[in-house]
Amino acid sequence: MDLPFVVATLTRRGLLTPGRPIRVASQLQALRKWGWSLAGELRQAAARDPGRTAVIDEQGAELTYQELLDRAERLARAMRTGLGVQAGDRVGVLCRNHHGLIEAVVAATVLGADAVLVNSGLSAAQLATVTEEQRLRVLVHDDEFADRILGLPAEVHRVDERGLEELIAGALRGDLQPPERDGRTIVLTSGTTGAPKGARRPTPNGFGPLVSIIDRIPLHTRDTVMIAAPLFHTWGYAALQVAFALRATIVLHRRFEPAATLAALVAHQCQALFAVPVMVQRLLDVPPPDPRPPLKVVAVSGSALPGGLAPRFMDVYGDVIYNLYGSTEVSWASIAGPADLREAPTTAGRPPHGTRLEILDDDGQPVPDGRVGRIFVGNEMLFEGYTSGARRETHDGLLDTGDLGRINADGLLFVDGRADDMIVSGGENVFPSEVEDLLARLPQVREAAVIGVPDPEYGQRLAAFLGLHPGEVLDPEAVREYVRHYLARFSVPRDVIFVKYLPRNATGKVLSRELRRYYG
Repeated sequence: MDLPFVVATLTRRGLLTPGRPIRVASQLQALRKWGWSLAGELRQAAARDPGRTAVIDEQGAELTYQELLDRAERLARAMRTGLGVQAGDRVGVLCRNHHGLIEAVVAATVLGADAVLVNSGLSAAQLATVTEEQRLRVLVHDDEFADRILGLPAEVHRVDERGLEELIAGALRGDLQPPERDGRTIVLTSGTTGAPKGARRPTPNGFGPLVSIIDRIPLHTRDTVMIAAPLFHTWGYAALQVAFALRATIVLHRRFEPAATLAALVAHQCQALFAVPVMVQRLLDVPPPDPRPPLKVVAVSGSALPGGLAPRFMDVYGDVIYNLYGSTEVSWASIAGPADLREAPTTAGRPPHGTRLEILDDDGQPVPDGRVGRIFVGNEMLFEGYTSGARRETHDGLLDTGDLGRINADGLLFVDGRADDMIVSGGENVFPSEVEDLLARLPQVREAAVIGVPDPEYGQRLAAFLGLHPGEVLDPEAVREYVRHYLARFSVPRDVIFVKYLPRNATGKVLSRELRRYYG
């Protein structure tokens, strides 16, 4: 990435603002010695702004950057001496959003161990499989998950919330030096079917990844940021990395609840919110606070942005939505800003600086604008492969996202859905997202999902599952007629089923397998 662009972006976002020379020197020394890992980012923030509040959570914890670093280092020493954790080991972290998760991940990184971020939605059986496949030495977990860990092997050290505090309080003094081996963060794929796969995240090697994001999403140094997206998810973890780099104050709640989130945004005067789309949708289900929170950025990712959601939200809270399209494997591919979303509410935007994006056919050749093909992405933060040894298809340095999409004449990307989610009905290809976006525009509809189900005549037929706003009623035939008016006949759902809520995993993705249970 070219130096003038990096310097200009860092200047715009306040990262090159002059400070006390001794602190600036300590900040740069921390990055030189520890790199751009989460531990390095926390150290540079503590060196530059030691007394600034780093984390606030709803249980009363309020830690400065220096206090957070001290706790993480004490935990690292206690893990090393008390639990025998060393470079190359793996530490599982099964926690909701609070400072304990951050401390555990930083402590593992400091020791050169891999931190495995465990999805809080995993069943006991899935957790046992993950523990075995990832060869966990330690599992740090919230108390609420105690029943899920009963079947884990005895040799896995379990650390609950009280145990975490005891390790920190009882840590011996000692020096910590950068490990010979860099610890990696392992993010688990969504795991909507069977056990999830572990994806090794690379450590940034400079300012490039940060600059790519904050150039397009106007976050600034010392903002107050609420991270509602789960920290164990790629998007929540990326938000944490960005927040540390910006020396932001981070507000965390263990669970997302719309009214409580809005109250926290106002109480802490948050300038930014990181969320998944379903959270933004549910914020609109409750009355907006008066006065409104001073939001400048609502950054969403993790699942498709339903049609019409962005304009509806911006009509209430201002033009603040930034939609990042990416995945655990490719990190980011494109970003859509408020102007893009006003123009085309379902767009995934354009690639940020330093990112290559191409739409290719099955032979690896570029397709014309407007034609659907496979989405391939290249940037500085492509994943290093699955912990199982499996990899994804690449082409000329670009990684296959597994998604299908198209680029219009204005250069905007549109994601049509997963290649393996495409429905073939009577020989015609149907993308569920196109029908879902249309259904979501109905004023009575709060959320919509479309799946393919077996059909003896057509091979598959479309089934639409609709969650309505309270007090609203729709007739199935009226829904079919509405779709018939806008789309081809093979896109009309023959089955229309009304549900209170769509089943979702912890990151907001709809669980299609749960919907298929309606069909036995």
